[in-house]
Amino acid sequence: MKITDITLDRLRLELNPPFHAAWDPEPRRHFDATIVRVHTDEGITGIGSGDLMDGFETYRHLFVGEDPLQINRHVRAIETANFHGAYYWPLEAALWDIIGKAHGRPVSELFGNATRKLPAYASSGELKSPAERVAMALKARDAGFRALKIRIDRDRIDEGVAAVRAVREELGSGFEIMVDLNQSWRMAGDTAHASDLAKTRKTIARLAELDVFWVEEPLPYSDLDGFKRLRAENPGVRIAAGEMHHSPTELLRHLEKDTLDIYQMDVVLAIGMHRARTLAELAQLKNRQFTPHSWTNGIGVLANLHVAAGVGGGPFFEFPYDPPGWTPERRDFMLAEPVRVNSDGDLEVPDKPGLGIELDEDAIDRWRIK
Repeated sequence: MKITDITLDRLRLELNPPFHAAWDPEPRRHFDATIVRVHTDEGITGIGSGDLMDGFETYRHLFVGEDPLQINRHVRAIETANFHGAYYWPLEAALWDIIGKAHGRPVSELFGNATRKLPAYASSGELKSPAERVAMALKARDAGFRALKIRIDRDRIDEGVAAVRAVREELGSGFEIMVDLNQSWRMAGDTAHASDLAKTRKTIARLAELDVFWVEEPLPYSDLDGFKRLRAENPGVRIAAGEMHHSPTELLRHLEKDTLDIYQMDVVLAIGMHRARTLAELAQLKNRQFTPHSWTNGIGVLANLHVAAGVGGGPFFEFPYDPPGWTPERRDFMLAEPVRVNSDGDLEVPDKPGLGIELDEDAIDRWRIK
């Protein structure tokens, strides 16, 4: 089998009303997605998405004419291209889609086949008042979710803690709550300093009293000693991070220094499926957990799901969900059907070969950037 071409569909969905992402100083008035298609001489086409693949045209020649099944070679080639350009991990997802289709099996089976479904948590994206967050939490519970992640702004700590307290009081101890402080990385142009260690220690101590399941991205990735201190001082609160960490060697340092309870590297934005699998299994050997970040679109959700289900990730899987601002319909506008949880709040691995992606070609034509 040979790769005959790699094509990109660049899409833009206008967002009206805008989506006010907690980690972005600017309201999002559109949602961009790049669909990667890897074509082969045997008629199998692999599909991937995630990173926007800016500048990939320069590196297409590194892959066209090669055997798509030689995944180790392609991962190494993608890493060399990443060094000079963007992060081209959606290409790897498309290659795994081909491998699964060629063998007639879901990709998760090739990654270990540990489970066929994972409990999903509703991952909120906007900052909301305590009353608004309670209303959303009730909707999430009614939809089957058994856990919710709440964002807290570094400059609005009291309001964020109040939202967590309100959800805890309304939904009780049987409903898990995670908190994301969004301090490990920054959007382009956001030059504000991260919350310092002293302030973060106080915040986590307050959250520990509300029995949160984990606190996510509390410090910049470089502050390994700070992460260790947070874990030591708050033994009842798990510390999670790593979603946008692009360096496997730096993630290995976190593993070696035992800084985290839960590793969250995204397979289509950060380090790819193959490397995520390796690091996830190393984390599990240290009795730590892998729960990947999945805030892209439904294709990215599925790529992360296949790796997590393959290695036995958990204890929950991230499902971007914060109606009315962020819904499966908005997130998955390029798919024939949005990815959804089942009535028990589990996200099931599609039983189709590959990643199980079904595109809506009419939607792609409609939203393609001309």
